Amino acid sequence: MSRPAVAILDDYQNNAFDLTDWSNIRSSADITVFSQPWKSEDDLVEQLQPFTIISLMRERTALPARVLDRLPNLKLISMTGGRTSTLDLDACTRRGVWVSYTGSSPSHAAAELALGLMFACARALPQAHANMRGGQWQEGLPMGMQLEGRRLGVVGLGKLGTYVARVGLALGMDVVAWSQNLTADAAREKGVRRVEKHELFADADVVSVHLTLSDRTRHVIDRVALSAMKKGAIFINTSRGPLVDEAALIDVLKAGQIMAGLDVYDIEPLPEDHPLRMLPNVILAPHLGYVVSNALAHFLQESAQNILTFLEGGVPPLKNPDVLNPSTAR
Repeated sequence: MSRPAVAILDDYQNNAFDLTDWSNIRSSADITVFSQPWKSEDDLVEQLQPFTIISLMRERTALPARVLDRLPNLKLISMTGGRTSTLDLDACTRRGVWVSYTGSSPSHAAAELALGLMFACARALPQAHANMRGGQWQEGLPMGMQLEGRRLGVVGLGKLGTYVARVGLALGMDVVAWSQNLTADAAREKGVRRVEKHELFADADVVSVHLTLSDRTRHVIDRVALSAMKKGAIFINTSRGPLVDEAALIDVLKAGQIMAGLDVYDIEPLPEDHPLRMLPNVILAPHLGYVVSNALAHFLQESAQNILTFLEGGVPPLKNPDVLNPSTAR
C-alpha cells in the first residue's frame, strides 16, 4: 500500500520546514513543497494530481470546482486560517474532500504593513532610497507630507482597522471611519468619528482599507470614491485587491491625482507586465501583510496538526462537517 502524499503549497520563502516540525507526518507520509507560483491552471492540476493531502496557505492558490474535479486522489485540504474566498467548499463536500482549518493569527502584521506603506508614501522612501543607491541626493523627490494634523480615513473598523486608527490618533491625526455596518456609537467607542463613504474619500489625506472580501464588499471602493480623493492623497490597501475597482484605481493613479501603497491585487502574483508595476506614484509589496514568522508558524503548526490528526484516523476541525455524512458526497 502506497504512502499518502502531502503537498505544501505556495511556500514562497521556503520556510515551512523551518517554522514547523513535520517529522511526525514524515513518518507516515511523503511531503513535497511547492515554492513557485503555478504557470497555469493545467500546470497546477498536473502537479497536484498525485496528492492525497494539500496544505493550503490562505488564498494563494485558488481551488475552484473545475480544479477540484480534476484531482481524483485528494482526500484532505488543510486550510490555514478560517476563511477563504478561493476554495469551493461545496465542491469539496460533493467530492468527499475534508477541509480542515486553523485559528486566525493573533498578529497585527497586516496593519503594521499598512502603516509602513503610509509612511513610505508620505515621505517617498523608496525613491529616496533609490537616489542614495544611485549616488544622488534629493533630486526629483516629491515634497513629503507631515502626517500630524492630517485626516486618516479608515475603511473597516475591525481588529486591524482599529489598530491603524489607534496609531493614527497617537500620531496626532484626525481619524474618521466608514464601513457598511459601522455605527456612530461603535466608532465613538474606539475614539474616532463615523462619516459617510463619500466624505471619507473626499476629505481624507490618507485612506487605509481594512475590510473582509465578500459579495457585498467586492468593488465597494469604486470609481466614484477614488475620483473624489483630493490631489496628493494617499490610498493604502493591505486587505484584498477585489475590494477596489482596479481599473478605476489605475486611471486615478495615471492622472497623478493620488499616491498608493498596495500589498494586494486582483491577480496574484501580479503579472510582470501589469500597469501597476509601471506607475511611479505606487509603492508595491508582494502580499506580505500576514507574512511574519510568528503568524506563519501559527498557521503551519495548526495545519500540520490537522494533517496528523487525519492520518491517525481522527477528525480535525472541519469547515465542511457535512462531508462526514455520506449522503452529501458523491
